[in-house]
Amino acid sequence: MAATALPPLPPQFKSIQHHLRTAQELDKREPVVAYYCRLYAMQTGMKIDSKTPECRKFLSKLMDQLEAMKKQFGDNEAITQEIVGSAHVENYALKMFLYADNEDRAGQFHKNMIKSFYTASLLIDVLTVFGELTEENAQHRKYARWKAAYIHNCLKNGETPQPGPIGMEGESFADAEREEAGSSSVPSGTTQPTSSSTYEANNTPTSNFTGIHIPPGAHAPANTPAEVPHNTGVTSNTIQPAPQNIPPVDPSLYSAQSAGEVRLTPEDFARAQKYCKYAGSALQYEDVSTAVQNLQKALKLLITGRE
Repeated sequence: MAATALPPLPPQFKSIQHHLRTAQELDKREPVVAYYCRLYAMQTGMKIDSKTPECRKFLSKLMDQLEAMKKQFGDNEAITQEIVGSAHVENYALKMFLYADNEDRAGQFHKNMIKSFYTASLLIDVLTVFGELTEENAQHRKYARWKAAYIHNCLKNGETPQPGPIGMEGESFADAEREEAGSSSVPSGTTQPTSSSTYEANNTPTSNFTGIHIPPGAHAPANTPAEVPHNTGVTSNTIQPAPQNIPPVDPSLYSAQSAGEVRLTPEDFARAQKYCKYAGSALQYEDVSTAVQNLQKALKLLITGRE
C-alpha cells in the first residue's frame, strides 16, 4: 500500500479523483492494478496542469507513491514489464465488466454491480497508459459507463431497469458520483469535490447499444466483492460461478506445418509473447477460455508465421 499521504486534491484534477479512489480501494488486494491507476492519474495530471504550485505539490507526492510502490513490488513482472502489466489490468477490468454484465443479464440490480460497471470503465481508462485502446475496449468503456448511469437512475427513480444491451439515450452518472462521493473515502489527504466531473452528461454515449458485442457473463474476478443488498431477497451464498464455455481447439493446429523455413520477425516474437502473457494473466482469474484462445493464437503464429 502506498504510504505517502497525498495533499488536498486540486480542483483542476477532479477528473482523476475516481481513478485515485479506485487505486486506494485496490491497494491491498490488487496492488498492480492500484499502481497503474496512480500512474494513469499521474500522466493525466501532468497533461492537465503541472505548473501551478498546488498541482506540482500534488503530483510530486503522487510520484513519491509510485516510486514507493515500484520499490515494494520491484520483483513483480506486471510492474517491471509493460506487456505483462497491460495484460493484468485488462484482464481485471474485463472480469469486473463481466461480473456486472452477468448480474445485469440475470436481473440482479444492486449498488455493487453498478459500481463494478463504472470501475471497469475507469480501469479501461487506465489501459491508455500502455497505448491506444482497442475498438473493443473503447466500446466496453462506453457501454459500462452508460449501463452504470442507466441502472443507477432507474433505481433512483423507482423504475425497473431492462437487463442486457438496450437502446437508451441521455443518461448521466453525475448524481451517482455525488452519492458515491458522500459514502466512499477519497485517497488519503484529498478533499471531497462539491460536484462531479469524471462523468458529465455531455460525455455520455447516446448511440444505441443493441448491436454491441458483449462477451457472455462470467464469474466475478478474484477479490471482487459480490455482496447483494438485503432488499433484493438474494443472499450472497446463492451467487455461484457460471459454467465456463471452453473453446474447442482449432483443428488447423493439428495439421499445421511450417512452410519451409518460417522466418519470424521480432514483432512476431513480441506478439507471441503477448498472447502467452495474456493467457497467464487470464489463468490468475481461472479464465480457462481466454487462456486457451490466447495460447492457440501464440501457437499458430509460431508454427505458421501467420495469425
